[in-house]
This record gives sequence, C-alpha cells and structure tokens, in this order.
Amino acid sequence: MKKVKWGVIGAGGIADRRTIPGMMLANNAELVAVMEVNPEVAEKLRAKYDAKYAYTDAFELIANPEVEAIYIASPVTYHKDQVIAAAKAGKHILCEKPIAMTVEEAEEIQKICDDCGVKTATGFMMRYHAYHKKMHDLIAEGALGQVVSARAQLTCWYPEMQGAWRQKKALSGGGALIDMGVHCIDLIEYITGGRTVKTVAFNDTKTFGYDVDDSSNVLIKLDNGVTGYVDSNFNIPDAAAKCRMEFYGTRGSIIAEGTIGQVEGGKIEVVVSEAGGYDADQNRNEVAPMEINVEFGNMYTKEIESFSNSILNDAPIEIPMSDAVHIQKVVRAAYESSDKGVCVDVD
Repeated sequence: MKKVKWGVIGAGGIADRRTIPGMMLANNAELVAVMEVNPEVAEKLRAKYDAKYAYTDAFELIANPEVEAIYIASPVTYHKDQVIAAAKAGKHILCEKPIAMTVEEAEEIQKICDDCGVKTATGFMMRYHAYHKKMHDLIAEGALGQVVSARAQLTCWYPEMQGAWRQKKALSGGGALIDMGVHCIDLIEYITGGRTVKTVAFNDTKTFGYDVDDSSNVLIKLDNGVTGYVDSNFNIPDAAAKCRMEFYGTRGSIIAEGTIGQVEGGKIEVVVSEAGGYDADQNRNEVAPMEINVEFGNMYTKEIESFSNSILNDAPIEIPMSDAVHIQKVVRAAYESSDKGVCVDVD
C-alpha cells in the first residue's frame, strides 16, 4: 500500500505522547522527519521513531522534498507562518487546534491553503471516537427525537509551570476555552449536526497566576435549535474529572462519561422513551438503556489514516480546516461575551 510521507513540526508534547504513536500504527502513513527546537530532543525523537531526518528549524523540514504532508503541533503563535510556508511548498497540512491566534489569521491561512491547492485538516481527533460516531449516528437517525439540549465538559489540573506555552496568552491565544473547550463545542456541533450562532460566556482566572483563563463556562445556541453548555477548566484535579457529555431530546437521552479525552474509552447510556400523555406527578418509570456495541481503536491513528486517505485517494476530508475557522469564531464570540457581559452573535 502506498504511504504518505509525513513530517512533524513540534514533535514533543502531544505529538510525542499521542499523535506520532498513532501515526506509527497507520497503514497508509510513514514518518520521515521530526522537528523540535532543542537539537538533543529532536535527535532523540528521530531515533525513537526511526525517522530519517531531525530538524531544529521548521522551515528546513518544510523544504525537504521527501515530506508530502506535515502535522503541526507547535505553539499556536507559530501556526500561521508554518502553515503558510507549508502550503506554498505544496505540502498537505494537518494542523492542531486552534489553528491560529485570531479569526483573521485563521481566515488568511485557509485562503492561502486553498489558493495553493493543498489539502488541509484540523486536529479535532475526538470526532473519531467510536462512541462519538455512534452518538452522531443515533441522533441523525432520530433516536432522540428533537434534540433540545446538550452539555460537554473537559477539565484537567494544569498548575503554573515554567515554560508552559499554553499558560501565556501571547503564545496560545487563550486558556482553558481555546485549548480544551473547543473540543467540546466541536463535539456538540458534530454530534447534533448544528452550528453555533450565539453565545454567552463566563471566562475567568480563578486559581492560578497565569494570564489565560483557567475556568470557562459557555452557553451556545445552535442553528438547529439545540442549546449547549460547555465547561472547561485547568483547575480541577484529573482524578476528579468526569468529562461528561449529555444530550437530551423529546424521545430520550444520551449520557457519556470518560469519552472526552486522549484515549478512546469511557461509557455511554442511551435511553429512548416514547413520549406519552401528560403526567402531573412526573413519575419517572425506569426504561432499560439500549445496548450499544462499538469497537475501540486509536483516535490518532484514525485521524492520520483518514487524512492520508484523502491525500492518496482524493476522499472527502472528514475534519476540514474550515471547521476550525468556524470554531475560532465561536471562541472569539465567547471571549467577547465574557469581557462585555453580553450575548454575542457568531459571524
């Protein structure tokens, strides 16, 4: 089978923990080059994954003619220049979220990539979770009837640390919301099939001393009538985090626990109950949950295989960069809402 030759910019961090190991399992991808600013780290990663090249300069990796596609996992502040350089070099691009510091940068990146004719995708890998796909299918089939509300949460413990770029607004563009809340917003939209059109938010730094939000609570209104609630935090211990997701409709509900995260797992409960007559006593008769069977895998492997397949066979891109541009607009509206204390329309 033909394989896409990949280079990875920002090969430490999440790339080393999750994405590259997932890439190594992909049947249509081959890692040929890694880049990290520290030369010892770059060489260590090259040897660890048996890659052909190690770089300390992203643009040298981009210039390598053997590299056909690039995964960008560097700090957000560098995304714009790296994506544009890769696009102009004719490389296909999978960029981590958020794809840029601002909406304007994101739109510029998207236009240049389109003009250069390269394929682009975004790292919302949680869409590939088997349970999330099943939830999407159940709602699309009408199992819950009219979906009226949704909730998603993603939290962790992220104390002040020297050199942590996600804790510096100049490098990340924001905190818990832009780093983790975006996954929740994207999942609510994907699973329900809607797009956010309005938002009200409260973003705060309650616990730590860094200059980004460690607490975010966002209410979103989707164009399909669903109202969603998203909470994301850097100040809740990992052992206490349940990372729940809930969907409620006129015929039933889906409640998931532990499905939002970096490992495909968790559990879901699906209850479908035909609407009956009005009951003033609101008796909640027990209904047996549906039996849901899925096969777990590696979300990062699925992500790489999917985009590689789009490159090799011109298959539709499952998570296009345009989706990330839209989510960036939702995030901008949420930060504006919190700053001004008003409801904000999403452009």
